[in-house]
Amino acid sequence: MAEAQGRRSTPRVVVAGAGSIGCFVGGLLARGGHDVTLLLRADTAEEITQNGLTLTDFGDLDVALSPDRFAMSVDPACLAAADVVLVTVKSGATEEMAALIAEHVPQDAVVVSLQNGVANAALLREMLPGWDVRAGMVPFNVVWVGGGRFHRGTSGDIVIEKGHGHVGRHLSVPGLAIHEHVDIAAVQWGKLLINLNNALNALSGLPLREQLGDRRWRRLMAVQMAEAVMVLQAAEMAFQNPVAKVPMGLVPRILRLPTWAFRLVAKTMLSIDPSARSSMWEDLQKGRRTEIDELQGKIVRLARVANVAAPINVGISELLKEVETLGGGAPKLTAQEVQARLRALDAPADG
Repeated sequence: MAEAQGRRSTPRVVVAGAGSIGCFVGGLLARGGHDVTLLLRADTAEEITQNGLTLTDFGDLDVALSPDRFAMSVDPACLAAADVVLVTVKSGATEEMAALIAEHVPQDAVVVSLQNGVANAALLREMLPGWDVRAGMVPFNVVWVGGGRFHRGTSGDIVIEKGHGHVGRHLSVPGLAIHEHVDIAAVQWGKLLINLNNALNALSGLPLREQLGDRRWRRLMAVQMAEAVMVLQAAEMAFQNPVAKVPMGLVPRILRLPTWAFRLVAKTMLSIDPSARSSMWEDLQKGRRTEIDELQGKIVRLARVANVAAPINVGISELLKEVETLGGGAPKLTAQEVQARLRALDAPADG
């Protein structure tokens, strides 16, 4: 990549699997002057061709990009031009994308996983032994509104694994800061702890801010996260808060605070758009397979290895999978209904 950058002022970036996160990140990179290609599905390319790419967020971001500001392709051969590949596919498609990268991407390119979960970069490394593969963490959520519009609903900067070439510094543009971190695994585990609420938010059907304003939902979040923290500690896995300086171990206590006190603390930690919902909610609404196995499922598997119990995460995983199988979108359950289901599984659902 260093040699390629010597010939060009900015690296050529291919966003591999441009959906909600990929289109948003790729669009901001293109606005910032990067040479960007979105590798996407034909229907997504058609939507953006007809409507352009509009990027909005919880603040004052409102950017309209015409399709001539970036390239789009449905042909993975476009990967051959990449200096940097940003992998943004769902976890279940990682293996397929790795095979395409192996076929097309030059080995001096940097491959960065901007995916949920903690295992995708390891799979990419296993399948791409000759490439510089780095893990990454995207703290914010993006909802695909339709008509070529992608809306960022929460705050935070992207973090990627530190390595040669200062990739984060080269890629950072206004509205999209990218930092490098020496212990990306701890950052990813911290993000996974926060993302455990994705399932609860999907089950509720509520905007995130409204859900967080309900202490009954926060108590469920708290018991789920506290259990997961216990599992990580038993497995001797390091973790850290990826969005605030508050230690992750204190977050369940903060969630249990009375609502007036929680709001005072939370506003210093995270900005949330009134309409923001989790990506898992969006998956249910669109009939897509969720990433529950990469979130609650990961905690459950780790608990088995560490020989500890994780009944809350087991119960929520089972409930979400039932909803996913039934279809019909978010079930709009109340916190009390979810608690009742967990009690039926002998899981201590009260926080």
